[in-house]
Amino acid sequence: MEEKLELIATLKIPYNEDLYTLIDFLNRTLKDKKLIFGVSQRNEQMLVSIYEI
Repeated sequence: MEEKLELIATLKIPYNEDLYTLIDFLNRTLKDKKLIFGVSQRNEQMLVSIYEI
């Protein structure tokens, strides 16, 4: 069965290189709760996304 991701929320914040470490921590910690976190960089901003499996 294929898992479908549902976007729950997004947030734009100023660039911070430590955010990648935080997203990795959240993904490892909360994967059993069926949550996935993503981050992408757009110019000087970062977009954080939260998904539910």
